[in-house]
Amino acid sequence: MRASLEVADIFRIAGPAYRSAHAGHLSLAQLKIMSAIESCRTAALGGHVEGCEDCGHRRIAYNSCRNRHCPKCQGAAARIWLAEREADLLPVGYFHVVFTLPAEIAHIAFHNKAAIYGLLFRAASEAMMTIAADPRHLGARIGITAVLHTWGSALTHHPHVHMIVPGGGISLDGTRWISSRTCFLLPVRVLGKLFRRLFLTRLLELHSSLAFYGRSAGLADRGAFARYLAPLRKKRWVVYAKPPFGGPEAVLAYLARYTHRVAISNRRLIALDERGVTFRYKDYRRDGAERYGTMTLAADEFIRRFLLHVLPRGFHRIRHYGLLAASSRKTSIARARELLAVAPPPPAAEPVEPPDPLPPCPCCGGRMRIIETFERWMQPRGPPASANAIRTIAA
Repeated sequence: MRASLEVADIFRIAGPAYRSAHAGHLSLAQLKIMSAIESCRTAALGGHVEGCEDCGHRRIAYNSCRNRHCPKCQGAAARIWLAEREADLLPVGYFHVVFTLPAEIAHIAFHNKAAIYGLLFRAASEAMMTIAADPRHLGARIGITAVLHTWGSALTHHPHVHMIVPGGGISLDGTRWISSRTCFLLPVRVLGKLFRRLFLTRLLELHSSLAFYGRSAGLADRGAFARYLAPLRKKRWVVYAKPPFGGPEAVLAYLARYTHRVAISNRRLIALDERGVTFRYKDYRRDGAERYGTMTLAADEFIRRFLLHVLPRGFHRIRHYGLLAASSRKTSIARARELLAVAPPPPAAEPVEPPDPLPPCPCCGGRMRIIETFERWMQPRGPPASANAIRTIAA
């Protein structure tokens, strides 16, 4: 069912004025994403007509834009991803771990997304793998699925990585499975310190390839950049871990929602009026009922915040490490199952005909069939007139 207000509606109504006011300051990627979301499931992308075999009811369905930033196009992608990952589940507890960049780094990241976001993935995953391999902690090689989010609930720029991590790993000599404690994986303070050191050391090495604009222009000088980073070496970097809940399937379904989430979903939108865009948000600094509230932003500011989270073309926001790395996942998962004395999953059955993707007729419950397709910016043909109607027109 269509939401009463969508991001697409906001772009269609306020987008032309925003593009005009910011002409020359919007990237081609941002303009393409606005256009894709505005056109999603409209005649601009073409579509098809379904007809019921029994009662003749007709229904028009328009094509999706399939853009990864579109709030309407991620449900199917999330379901496919979940089905693929279910084969990798192990009968152990899973932990949800979050690595967050401080605001001082997030400010630099906005103009250097590919470099900083990529470094965030590398530093966070290396911190996890290094501490997990330390015999003083777990002494094992673990698996990680990591997902990048760049937003806070109010659409602010807040880069952080969510990880799902099995509660244990394969010993470094490969001979046994080492389980973590029931409600404890790795010490978050130790992780935070190593994450901070790895990130800042490599960020300084990247300095010559970074771009600095506006109030950050002075950081183009390497000495000024080093002085800017110095206080961050003493600041505590936030790493959060929470124990498993509801079994591995529930954790994976939980992360599946994270993997294909966009900056804001249509269901959080409340109204668009002369005051601006009103939407629901969550204040994580508060507890209880006070955590949930509503916020109103001018339409121009809402669009600006949404476009903050456009990712560089080709950037992978879902990555796998350790036991789950693509190069060795099948072998590592098979070995983990062997060490856990878990039967391997049954071999894939013979391919069967997929179920009919078309929903039943809303009028009689009959079978709907595609009876016509139409191209972009075209409209479907009207239903043929009955013989009685033709005779009436002729008379």
